[in-house]
Amino acid sequence: MTPDPADINAAAARIAPYVRHTPLLRLAAGDLDLAFPVTLKLELLQHAGSFKPRGAFNRILSAQEAGDLPPAGVIAASGGNHGAAVAYAARALGLTAEIFVPELTTEAKRARIQSLGARLVRTGATYAEALEASRARAAETGAMEVHAYDHPAVLAGQGTTAKEFEQDAPELTHVLVATGGGGLIGGMAAWYAGRARIVSVEPAACPALHDALAAGAPVAAAVGGVAADALGARQVGGLMFPIARAYVSDAVLVSDDAIRAAQRLLWDRMRLVAEPGGATALAALTSGAWTPPPGARVGVLVCGSNADPATVV
Repeated sequence: MTPDPADINAAAARIAPYVRHTPLLRLAAGDLDLAFPVTLKLELLQHAGSFKPRGAFNRILSAQEAGDLPPAGVIAASGGNHGAAVAYAARALGLTAEIFVPELTTEAKRARIQSLGARLVRTGATYAEALEASRARAAETGAMEVHAYDHPAVLAGQGTTAKEFEQDAPELTHVLVATGGGGLIGGMAAWYAGRARIVSVEPAACPALHDALAAGAPVAAAVGGVAADALGARQVGGLMFPIARAYVSDAVLVSDDAIRAAQRLLWDRMRLVAEPGGATALAALTSGAWTPPPGARVGVLVCGSNADPATVV
């Protein structure tokens, strides 16, 4: 079942005590060497360093309400940010958590997960392999899987990002969102439902939604490049795809060089440290990969900060 605005409203009420209502940064034309103003939503200031706690809390709290949360706690596979979010949510709720990450997960993200009290298992070359291993482990322990993107409660939780964005910036006509497995953009597109045009931005080395939209269905795509730990899903989720097909207006690809340049720009001009995945949506604007139509009022989600600052500054 795909979430609708009622599900997202319910998620917002459910998770409100546990997540931050993240601020906006309204930039004038020229602040980022662009010819038009841009509004950034600073979701990189969310607990655990990304938007991910929204979906993690909604998944776990929904299961608690239904009486479906097992004594063994929760388990998840992640490139890093989702794992940190599940670890954070589990600690806040007094639960045990086990997180499986692939070899490509950065040291900074592994350290963040462990600092939040979760048991960390590093296995497999990609997220897909870590997911397979986590599911085998869940079959042994009985822990509840908190999927990174392909679950209705996770999608609804991520959709609360759009609810806040629209509440604080109702004038926006276009919203740019970085895409990996599609939980964030799926939830956000479900909320806006056409009221603003949603633009997906992916690294050229991780084109899962771009390829799915071209093929008419989720398909296996390449996984690589500087943002693979955050955006490196082999294919987008089945639940988000109908939402994307209905409400995602463009699917843009950007180079690794463009992503790195956007990271440096956020630091140079705003003193914000964004990880590569967190800067990917902005890279579509700063590289010229996507140009807004005349009169557009553009918003960008800056979605993650889990990077070693030395790699940015």
